[in-house]
Amino acid sequence: MSSRLGNSWDEKLESEFSQEYFKEIRKFLAQEYSNFKVYPPMKEILSAFEHTPYENVKVVILGQDPYHGYGQAHGMSFSVRKGVKCPPSLVNIYKALEYDLGIPQSNCGDLTGWADEGVLLLNTVLTVREGKPQSHANIGWERFTDSVIKMVNDSPYPTVFMLWGNPAKAKAKLIDESKHLVLKCVHPSPLSFYNGFLECKHFSKANDFLSKHGRTPIDWSRRGE
Repeated sequence: MSSRLGNSWDEKLESEFSQEYFKEIRKFLAQEYSNFKVYPPMKEILSAFEHTPYENVKVVILGQDPYHGYGQAHGMSFSVRKGVKCPPSLVNIYKALEYDLGIPQSNCGDLTGWADEGVLLLNTVLTVREGKPQSHANIGWERFTDSVIKMVNDSPYPTVFMLWGNPAKAKAKLIDESKHLVLKCVHPSPLSFYNGFLECKHFSKANDFLSKHGRTPIDWSRRGE
């Protein structure tokens, strides 16, 4: 896992990468990747930061942990590579997007286009062992993503935080709601989707907020290019 991202996150995250807890994450991951199938591929763990530089962040979509099936996770929450079947959570996100903005559902699950628009696709935990959701919870990732949320909170630009699922919603305490918009909802997984996610209208609410504060809205119809 490279610590060089090639953009403004390098300076922001340098202090985290040098701390003892992050060195422990690296040690743990070295063992895990050597002995088990772990997702995403090690070189893609920090892909979300590579695609969305700090100053470009307009929206943070915060999920739980990466997809734990073969070939799905590639370092951006809810996204899968082109040609990979959309997992149920992403299908449900597309359903909610169509319900909200009328954007037709897509077979392309690559959300790189969103990342390039300014959507930081972040999970609370950034790695997972194959077939074992939450297997890398409590190894230090939560501390790291807490720091990331605080950094975005400190940005001078009004930002939208979409917190989906209980681990994500727990981050709300780190966000200044007098400056930013915090949108909370159940996780889009099939287990909770019909408990309010379909009708949440987070996408239009985000764009309304961005427009109101002089920022260009997100083109939610974009996919990987």
